[in-house]
Amino acid sequence: MTVSPRIAIDAMGGDIGPAVIVAGMARARRKDRGLAFDLFGDEALIAPELAKHRPLADAVTIHHSTDSIQASEKPSQAIRRAKTTSMGMAINAVKIGQAHAALSAGNTGALMSMAKLALRTMPGIDRPALAALLPTMAHDLVMLDLGANTECDAQNLVQFAVMGSAYSRTVLGVAKPRVKLLNIGTEELKGTGELKEAAALLREADYLPLRFEGFTEGDRLSRGDVDVVVTDGFSGNIALKTAEGTARFVTDLLRRAFTSSLRSKAGFALSKPALNLLKVHLDPNNHNGAVFLGLNGLVVKSHGSANIKGVANAIGVAASMVRNDITRRIGEDLDDFRAHAFADEAAE
Repeated sequence: MTVSPRIAIDAMGGDIGPAVIVAGMARARRKDRGLAFDLFGDEALIAPELAKHRPLADAVTIHHSTDSIQASEKPSQAIRRAKTTSMGMAINAVKIGQAHAALSAGNTGALMSMAKLALRTMPGIDRPALAALLPTMAHDLVMLDLGANTECDAQNLVQFAVMGSAYSRTVLGVAKPRVKLLNIGTEELKGTGELKEAAALLREADYLPLRFEGFTEGDRLSRGDVDVVVTDGFSGNIALKTAEGTARFVTDLLRRAFTSSLRSKAGFALSKPALNLLKVHLDPNNHNGAVFLGLNGLVVKSHGSANIKGVANAIGVAASMVRNDITRRIGEDLDDFRAHAFADEAAE
């Protein structure tokens, strides 16, 4: 898709503030000069930060709003103020075609509810899913859902598999992604009824541009033997937070070990290049930017505590989604799935 992505950004979301958001925008645009931004939030706080990054001046339009969504705010409360908040205004910019994608580091539940209400789900999708890239020993994998839906039935999981595969094909370039369902074991007899039913449906859907390879367990997510991992939002969010916590534990443990004695400090000096590579691989900011798939428009969620590099990476995810026309590609796969499902029902 040969377009210059225009990203609508909530400058007030999360605990990072306009300073980090604007600096992240500047970093992203240094890498991609084709980017342009609509920035929503308190102009009195945004303008001084923009003044520090003059190359951004011709690429940013500020839309003033002093109203923002708080981290503890319930989605039902947030929806009522959607039209006046920086988050709601950013989503609306996508709805009216002013921007190609929206990005926020704010309240995930509020972002999900606002986006679903404003943009609606695509035909054939019951619920949107939050998808993100996770690092493995071999390559990045797509995992969804990561918290948008705490309970899912078999049809939801199949839809997630279709959307995740489209993500993998368009962004990671995997021609026919390997798909697995997250489960408590790899045996066919294990798991809930919903998982077993979803597995049966995916095994029959050999016409889809994906390879369903059964179940996987949480301890194998980092092995690199799968391209797309599908689960409900409850299990997915726990798995994601556990992986992030483990990464921080490993880096903190290494830091403590290498500063415990003079000999350890000498070993650290020799090992520093390898440890820097490990740090880069485990840093969540290098994989920041989760996408709500299944909506009639693109919405990206950044970590609330992301740093400048993390914000820039989330913007890069949004731009990549726009250029790869992910919404259209998901729609085409869903059309194929529905056509075969209707044909099978008619035959029965």
